[in-house]
Amino acid sequence: MKFTLKTSILFLACCFLIINCNSLRKVEKSEIKFPINIILLIGDGMGLAQICAASVINGGLTLDIFNDIGFLKTASANDYITDSAAGATAFSTGEKTYNGAVGVGVDTLPLKTIVELAEEKNIATGLIAICSVTHATPASFYAHQKNREMHRLIANDFYDKGIDFLAGTGKPYFNIEKLLSNQYSILNGPESVTLDPQKKYIWFYNDSIHPPVAQLRSNWLAHVTNKAIQYFDQKKNGFFLMIEGSQIDWGGHNNDLNYTVSELIDFDKAVKIAYDYAQSNKNTLVIVTADHETGGLSLIDGSEKNKEIKPHYSTGHHTGIMVPVYAFGPGSHLFRGTMENTQVYKNIKYLLKL
Repeated sequence: MKFTLKTSILFLACCFLIINCNSLRKVEKSEIKFPINIILLIGDGMGLAQICAASVINGGLTLDIFNDIGFLKTASANDYITDSAAGATAFSTGEKTYNGAVGVGVDTLPLKTIVELAEEKNIATGLIAICSVTHATPASFYAHQKNREMHRLIANDFYDKGIDFLAGTGKPYFNIEKLLSNQYSILNGPESVTLDPQKKYIWFYNDSIHPPVAQLRSNWLAHVTNKAIQYFDQKKNGFFLMIEGSQIDWGGHNNDLNYTVSELIDFDKAVKIAYDYAQSNKNTLVIVTADHETGGLSLIDGSEKNKEIKPHYSTGHHTGIMVPVYAFGPGSHLFRGTMENTQVYKNIKYLLKL
C-alpha cells in the first residue's frame, strides 16, 4: 500500500482513536464500583402499562426518577409464558426452569440460590412479601421443591438456612418451636420495635396465610422495609434483601385496575425507602423489576390532569411481554439494555463477588 500524506494522517488518526478508546475502556473497567448491599424489589405482575397507570393516577412514582433502565425477557424453560415460581427461580439461581418449580432445575434437582451463596460468605439476607412467605416468589430464594403448592415442605426448607430476616404471612405453615430453636425472634402485626442486629427475626403480618389488600394494611410493606433496612444497616458484612409487591399480580388476574394500582403505589413506597437509603449509603445498589406482566393491560384513554386511566385487559393470566428493570447505585449500568431474566442473578452474583 502506498502511503500518501493524506493516508498517513488518516492512519495516525485511527491509531490515536484506537489507543484512546482502549484506554477509556481500561479506565471504565478500573472505575467499576462494587456494592456492599443489594436490595432487589420485585413487583409481581408489574409491566410498563401498570407502571404508567399508577404514575398517572398517583401523580408520579419513585420509579420515574431511575436513570438506568433495561428490559427482561421472561419465558420459562418449558413455556413462553412464565409463572412466578419459574420467574423467581431465574432471579434466585440464574437458571431457567419449568413453571411451578421452586429453586430447582428442569431435572427437579436443587439449585443453589443467591441467598444461600450470600449466607456462605456471611452476608446478611432477608426476604419480605405481601403474601405467604411460602408463595412462589419468596420461596424460590430459599426453598427447593418441585411444585410451588407444597407450602409446608417449602416452609420446612426455611429452617437452618441462616436467613436473618423474613416478613409476610403464612404463619400456619411454620412450626413455631422449630423457629424458636433456630433462634428466631417472632414478631406479629404492625409492631414498632427496634431490631437487634445480633438477632434473627421472622415477622408475620397476622396469624393467617392471606394478607389484606393495600388499603387495609396501612403502609405495612413500607414500614417493614424501613425497619429491615435499619436492621441490615448495622450488619458489618453487607446484606442482600428481596422485597416483593405480591398483589400487583392479583389485581391483574382480576382485571381490576384499582386493585393493581393501589398495590403498585404501595410497592413504590417501599421502592422510595430503598432508593433514599441508597442515596445516603453509596455502597447500596437498588434493583426494581418484575417476574412477568399480568393481564395484558392496555391504556386506551386517560387524563394526566384528572389522574384518570381507561384500561383494557386482554387476558386474566400472565403474558410474555418483556418487563422493565430499573437500577440505582454502584453497578446499575449492568442493567441497561435487553437481557434474559437470568442475568439479574448473574449481575448480583458478580457484584457481590459470590
